[in-house]
Amino acid sequence: MENITTLAVVAFLPILVALVLMVGMRMGAMKAMPISWLVCAVSALIFWKLPVSYIAALSIQGVISAVGVLIIVFGALLILHTMQYSGGMETIQYGMQTISRDMRIQAIIIGYMFGAFIEGAAGFGTPAALAAPLLLSLGFPPLASAVLCLIFNSFPVTFGAVGTPIIVGFGASLKGAVEALISSGTVPALTSLDQFYKIIGENVTLMHGPMAFILPIFTLGFITRFFGPNRSWKDGFAAWKFCVFAAFSFVVPYIFLAWVVGPEIPSLVGALIGLGIIVTGAKKGFCVPEDVWTFGDPGKWEKDWTGDISFSEKTEMKAHMSQFMAWLPYVIIGLILVVTRIDALGLKGWLNAHGVVSFNEILGYGAVDVAGKKMGAVNDSLKLLYLPGTIPFMLVALLTAVMHKMPADKAIKAWKDTAIKMKAATISLCASVALVKIFQGSGFNPDMVAQVAGGTAKFLPSMPMAMATTIASVLGPIWPMFASYVGGLGAFITGSNTVSDMLFGLFQWDVAGSLKLSRPIIVAAQAAGGAMGNMICIHNIVAVCTVVGLLNREGDILKKTFWPFLLYGVVVGIIAWVLIGMNFGLQF
Repeated sequence: MENITTLAVVAFLPILVALVLMVGMRMGAMKAMPISWLVCAVSALIFWKLPVSYIAALSIQGVISAVGVLIIVFGALLILHTMQYSGGMETIQYGMQTISRDMRIQAIIIGYMFGAFIEGAAGFGTPAALAAPLLLSLGFPPLASAVLCLIFNSFPVTFGAVGTPIIVGFGASLKGAVEALISSGTVPALTSLDQFYKIIGENVTLMHGPMAFILPIFTLGFITRFFGPNRSWKDGFAAWKFCVFAAFSFVVPYIFLAWVVGPEIPSLVGALIGLGIIVTGAKKGFCVPEDVWTFGDPGKWEKDWTGDISFSEKTEMKAHMSQFMAWLPYVIIGLILVVTRIDALGLKGWLNAHGVVSFNEILGYGAVDVAGKKMGAVNDSLKLLYLPGTIPFMLVALLTAVMHKMPADKAIKAWKDTAIKMKAATISLCASVALVKIFQGSGFNPDMVAQVAGGTAKFLPSMPMAMATTIASVLGPIWPMFASYVGGLGAFITGSNTVSDMLFGLFQWDVAGSLKLSRPIIVAAQAAGGAMGNMICIHNIVAVCTVVGLLNREGDILKKTFWPFLLYGVVVGIIAWVLIGMNFGLQF
């Protein structure tokens, strides 16, 4: 068996290759990710000794999963083009100028609060895909729009998609361990799995809460430093009062709902309440800076700030319809996302059960029994009706054409333009997700089933597990300071906080137990890390590059979002350390 440290180094190679190519050599993801996939496949073949057919099956599974992500991206881009051609976007621009012409205020309303609402309802990369084009339409440089929305798509994510990362992510990885603890009676105060989810949510709010205040101030300063006419942090920091106002408006209901209700609705309802408060406040000038800040003359922007999607450079907009009618597509999107993501309303189950295209036992790899545990199945499915790219995005695009009385040729052009812009994203995402599936599947080897079942051999740890285990062995007692970065690594690799929690939930539980640290706090740090990892994950970056027209610019974005990701992890680590030192909450 290979030494686990060696396996960890080898497992990191595909990630290193992607970083070097995209960040160091400024190669687009369309070229870089297929090369990284190849490095991953060769590593799996040589070091994990996986059969070629199994690697191929995992890669095909990845392509199928990528199609689901591409449908979301297509739908978000279609909404953008439909709104652009209908006059809806210019009407929204006009309306935002009546709320505030200050682009710092617009960034908080759209990127921070509207993005948090969409995350709470849908998750899975949807916020940046919707909010970034909206900022672009308001006159933000495309690169600034992408960076800003990716940074803000962090603190709401743990409670995104009505609590999916906690309920589904930890449900898959920790259900058995928690139920065993409950049945043993060693923690009398812990009585149910739902209570465990709520405990994790409570601890996560304490980790996200400070960043919900720090991040908007930092991000505005960051954006004005790198994209403002004066290249000054001070310009962004000058809006700190509005940032604090927005943070209070969101965080108070966010924490209250997490502690009183549970993990399903803190981001969703917190953002909805916050959005109403800050829009009203901005109209009245409450906490709004006296000066009006903008990105200045687009003719003076640096060339690499822009892409192949452009909007009118007019500073004076006009309304082509009422504000209600212009915003109605987004209102409908929000309503549909809410009613289709809450189990009690019934539609979620129906949509999950219909319009499903299943791919079972890809290349013949079905589940096998290994010591009483089913392993090795390579299956996937596309829930076409449940994907937000289909319902609501494509559906609302069709409705918008009718509501906005679009000529047929403009409606058709929106669909054609969207299809044309999908080429780069298709190649990048198919390679990226195929790499992810090899990462996830590398902990099972179909050629070793007989030996493992007979007790004469063990499967090698999966690639992510090898990296995480090696890191944990080096850091030891100071693990609370770094636990969130493992969650971030999982999100970077997989593109999902939920999947990161699935991958590393049990690992974090075991590390906490072996180091005699509070399991709830370490698991909460994992959940917070998976959320902050959305800033840097390749899936989200490719998706947002597509919807704002920044072909082959993924590396430029990653270089920008890495720093707030690093800052976020430092803050979460300090809070985790303090909570453990205080012996805070229910400890086990």
